[in-house]
Amino acid sequence: MRWFRTWGASDIDLTRAMTGDTRIAKPTYAATLAVTIDAPPRDVWPWLAQIGYRRGGLYSYDWLDRLFGYLDGPSAERILPEFQHLRAGDVIPIGRGPGFPVVAAEAGRTLVLGGEADGVQWTWELALFPADGRRTRLVSRSRVRVPRTLASTLFMAVIEPAAFIMTRKMLLGIKRRAESRCVARAAA
Repeated sequence: MRWFRTWGASDIDLTRAMTGDTRIAKPTYAATLAVTIDAPPRDVWPWLAQIGYRRGGLYSYDWLDRLFGYLDGPSAERILPEFQHLRAGDVIPIGRGPGFPVVAAEAGRTLVLGGEADGVQWTWELALFPADGRRTRLVSRSRVRVPRTLASTLFMAVIEPAAFIMTRKMLLGIKRRAESRCVARAAA
């Protein structure tokens, strides 16, 4: 199942240091997924800035996100100006439960989410790397440290395929939206 952890990622994506890497020195699980977007980082960032419940959504399989209570409507198809200002210390709501704490946010560059509960430490970073003057690599890196127990091992075995499916679709959803916005602006 190693490909679940590296879908779309180049050797450069897999080896580059990212902002959130230092928060969990020895993860028991790590995944780096990536996609190239035919739009500059300035057209990708607004979609990242507005993710969350009753915000822009998660850009994944909305019907699954609604089924599990992470969303209550479809993901946005437009930029929502009221959700464009993220900073460390903010919490991105995900469903009706606890949200995702923002550890770091640098507009046009990186969004790092992370937390710790019940002996589990996690980070999830969505980073933008200019590929050339008009394209962007959107890289998702997840790092988790769980206790080495049978329960944790079973939990990770179940969550890994689900996280892959939803994250892959999210990356592709952001790609579609950012590219459409870039094309529409060029046509105007």
